[in-house]
Amino acid sequence: MATRLLCCVALCFLGVEPTDAAGVTQIPRHKVTRTGQAVTLSCEPMSGHNALFWYRQTSVQGLELLIYFQNQAAMDDKGMPKTRFLAQMSNKSCSILKIEPTEPGDSAVYLCASSLATAPRRHPLPVQKPSAS
Repeated sequence: MATRLLCCVALCFLGVEPTDAAGVTQIPRHKVTRTGQAVTLSCEPMSGHNALFWYRQTSVQGLELLIYFQNQAAMDDKGMPKTRFLAQMSNKSCSILKIEPTEPGDSAVYLCASSLATAPRRHPLPVQKPSAS
C-alpha cells in the first residue's frame, strides 16, 4: 500500500477574543491537507489596525516573520518563500496567505496578528567613549 504524506497547517490566533467581540479573525482555524494541494488562509485584522503580520512557527526554525503589511502595502517580505507562497492584502483590509502546492516542509503553525502601527526599524547609534586626556 502506498504511503501518502500529509501536510499539517495549524493555525493560532494572536489577540483573538470571543466571536462577539472585535478581534483578529483567521480562517480556517485548523487545516490538514495532502502534499501537493493548495491551502488558502485568510485573516481580518482588528478594527482600526493598519498593520497585519503573517508568521510561521516550526519546531526546527521557531517563530519567523513571513511578511507584514502596513496600510495594505507589503512592507517586509524577506521571510516569505519566493516560490509557492503568495500573500496579499485587499483594500477591504482582509489578507490571504496561499501555499500552492504544499510540501512536507510547509507543516507549521501559521499565525496572523495585527497592530495599530509599527515603529520604523532603526539601528542603535554607536556609543563613543570620550577620549582620555
